[in-house]
Parts: sequence; C-alpha cells; structure tokens
Amino acid sequence: MAKPGRLGVGIIGAGKVGAVLGAALRSAEHAVVGVSAVSEASRERAGTLLPGVPVLEVQEIVERAELVLLAVPDDALPGLVDGLAKLGAWQPGQLVAHTSGRFGVGVLRPVRAAGAVPLALHPAMTFTGMSLDLTRLLDCTFGVTADAAMLPIAQALVVEMGAEPVVIAEADRTLYHAALAHGSNHLVTLVAQASQLLSDVGVDMPERMLGPLLRATLENALASGESALTGPVARGDVGTVRAHAEALREFDAGRQGDVLAAYLAMARATALRAEGRGLLKPDQLGGLRKALEPEED
Repeated sequence: MAKPGRLGVGIIGAGKVGAVLGAALRSAEHAVVGVSAVSEASRERAGTLLPGVPVLEVQEIVERAELVLLAVPDDALPGLVDGLAKLGAWQPGQLVAHTSGRFGVGVLRPVRAAGAVPLALHPAMTFTGMSLDLTRLLDCTFGVTADAAMLPIAQALVVEMGAEPVVIAEADRTLYHAALAHGSNHLVTLVAQASQLLSDVGVDMPERMLGPLLRATLENALASGESALTGPVARGDVGTVRAHAEALREFDAGRQGDVLAAYLAMARATALRAEGRGLLKPDQLGGLRKALEPEED
C-alpha cells in the first residue's frame, strides 16, 4: 500500500540526471509511472536504474504523472515546455519540475498558465548515470526555486531524495549556474591541461602526481578560501611566471593553443585577487601584468 502523499512520477529524459533522480524518488516510495528514452544509451540507463518502468512517449508520460520531472538540456527546455502547452498536455494541480541550473520557474510560464505548479530543482553535482550517483546525492545540495507557497513542496522533494535544498532567487539562477559551471567544468579542463603537460615531459601516470596535490589544494581552498593560495603568482615571482608563459607559448606552438590562454587568464585573475588580499606590492603586480600579456602577432 502506497504511503500518503506518494506521487506518480513521470521522467522526461533518461539522461544521467533524469534516471538517477527518478531512482531516488522511487527509493522514497514514489511510483515512477513512465520514462522517455530516445537513444540506446538512455534506454539502457532506464533499464538499469528504473527496472520495470515503461518507456513511453512524452505526452503519455505527462498524461499519467502527478509530478513531471523535465531532465533535458537547458537549451531544449523552453521548446519542450511550449510544445506540450500547445498540445494541451499540462494539467491543473500537476507538479512540473525541471533540473536545469540556468532557469528558474519563469521558463515554466506555460505550465503555470495551465494551472500546474512550476518547480526548479537543480542538483549541484556531476553525474555518471550509474547507481553510485545515488550515494553522491546524500552529500549533495540542490538549487531550488519556486513560488513562496510552493517552496516547501520543492524542498520536501529534495529532502526525500536524500539531498539538501538551498533556495536560489529567480533572478540569480544564471549567476548561480555560472558559478557551478566555472568551478566544476573548468576544473576538468585545468586537470586535463596539467596532465597533458606532464605527459609531454615524460610522466607516465600524471594522475598519480596530480591527485594528491589537487585533492589537498581543493580541500584547503574549501576550508580556508583564498588564504590557501600559494605559488609564484601569489609570491610575486615575476621571473618564474614569465618563464612559465614562455615555456607554454613554445608548448602550444603547432597545437590548438588552449593551455597558454588558460594559464595567462587564470594567472591574471590570481594576481588581482592576491593584490586585493595585500599579498602583492604595486610593482610586483605591474611586473606580473607585463609578464602575462599575450604575445602580439
């Protein structure tokens, strides 16, 4: 017998996020009534994480569900919402939640117009689309946006999935998402670039060299903020920074050229933040700026 307040959940998009959140809601004893899965990978993912759940057409899922979870790419979300509205699919009283970081509930205006309840539930987590992600949810926060009266519903759904809700204002959603993308996505790029440089100088397993350093750096930065900053830029070692730039310019010659550009941009940002903390004297900052100027063609 279902618990009171349990919902029939429809998952639109069996990507890495949708399948995992669907499994988390199912673990909270909600009934997943259908999932959409177009690609072979998404069908396989749905079969693994949501066994026994029927793969249905999008409109049929919306017709069956009391809670519709829209787990589609950001750019696809407005068109999907509008298209379903034109088909008259949204139902009064239905809960409609999307997992986009960029959007709040404004993108669900057609949902609201139909009398349904718009919610924005974005997990601040990177997903693999495998069962291990369910464990990661226990240490995860969600950026939650909803109308004030409906905010407790959004928060309760996140808590039921084992995560922590953090309220994000509608007007702040894009900046919130930019913060997460800058920290997470660009971290992957930086690690890939550092690994490439180490491989180029003959380090066979760069991840073994970088792993302890990067884990310690991340832990220190999260615990102490910018007080954890070390290195030649923070020390004002202009000669070392200039040598780095020259070596990277030579490394990038004949390649796609992204490593030098990233180093220069991040070193300039680091210099400004170090100067703001009083770590650099004006002449050191000036020297660093000159050393970090892009080479003119």
